[in-house]
Amino acid sequence: MSFYKVDSAMPGSYPFAGLSNYAKVFSDPSFYPVLGHTAYFTVVSTAAELVLGMGVALLLNAPLRFKWLWRSLVVLPWALPTIVNGALWRWIDNGQYGVLNQLLGTEIQWLGSPFLALNMVIVADVWKNTSIVAFFLLAGLQTIPNELREAAVVDGASTWRTFWQVVVPLLKPSIAVVLVLRTIEAFKVFDIVYVMTGGGPASGTQTVAFYTYLQAFSNQLFGYGAALAYLIVIAVGALAMFYLRVLRQNQMAGV
Repeated sequence: MSFYKVDSAMPGSYPFAGLSNYAKVFSDPSFYPVLGHTAYFTVVSTAAELVLGMGVALLLNAPLRFKWLWRSLVVLPWALPTIVNGALWRWIDNGQYGVLNQLLGTEIQWLGSPFLALNMVIVADVWKNTSIVAFFLLAGLQTIPNELREAAVVDGASTWRTFWQVVVPLLKPSIAVVLVLRTIEAFKVFDIVYVMTGGGPASGTQTVAFYTYLQAFSNQLFGYGAALAYLIVIAVGALAMFYLRVLRQNQMAGV
């Protein structure tokens, strides 16, 4: 379909377009802001989830009482369907009756400006997915022998130095898996944007996947939408190959 000019949902004969649909993607001036939104969303949300997930994993790995209870509470946001999570945060961020303004004593329209709305969508995504990142990292932490940390402490290493020089290197495989999964999911984000903002305001929260949906199903440019979809697959595959290559290099280096 991406090689044909398909502009209707009705069956029929459509003219062959060659690579013109792919060329149109890169000549379309409205595509590049969307790509920028996607890149910003991917980098910020993945980084925030990794940092917060690491903190939560370290807490859950500590000798806490009622550890089973804390782990159950942490997994709850991830267990929520994304549609429910998006609707929840849309109500929280509502400028008139949202609980966020009530708590802060402000009257900010959190979803009223493009950049602020994009960041609030990131907050909602981070709130939901930090828990799954934490559990991936927690699984990695539990494979690290305590003797290694104790040996570092005996050698005079501080807690911070032990974390960076002992824990983080041994967690690199788990971190790589987290980065692969979360980067792919963030790059093709659609549902939470659809529910929270519908791509607005002023197209400020449109991502590549959402833009593909609009072109294919709202504008009925199915050939163009198919080309966009294949480009998303290629981009996601390239990201995964990059992360896996880095992981393989680390393994060959003895990490």
